[in-house]
Amino acid sequence: MKTHKDLDVWKLSLELVTMIYQTTQDYPKSELFGLVSQMRRAAVSIPSNIAEGAARLHTKEFVQFLHVALGSASELETQLIISERLGYCEQEIVARLNSGISQIIRMIKSITNSIQKSCVPK
Repeated sequence: MKTHKDLDVWKLSLELVTMIYQTTQDYPKSELFGLVSQMRRAAVSIPSNIAEGAARLHTKEFVQFLHVALGSASELETQLIISERLGYCEQEIVARLNSGISQIIRMIKSITNSIQKSCVPK
């Protein structure tokens, strides 16, 4: 790996950020400092933590930042469910976004497992 920019999961999570911003722009203005802000922060946190972790010198630190990104992805999934229940977002949009989030989660877990296996003493 050269940098975080070479990671497909980072690229995919950047696309997710764009989709979340586009989706939340039509939410009620009363949610601007509530749900909209939380969703945008959670979405931005995913690629940001992947990037920060990849820049660290130790794999243990990278794994720690991947765990934070994983938590942010799960948080975003929950916020999308809340959005749907409140009628802010259509079910098909939520399903499409959650499908992308699920893919990101699988990729993060795969990278984490790979890193942890490579660090096990033989």
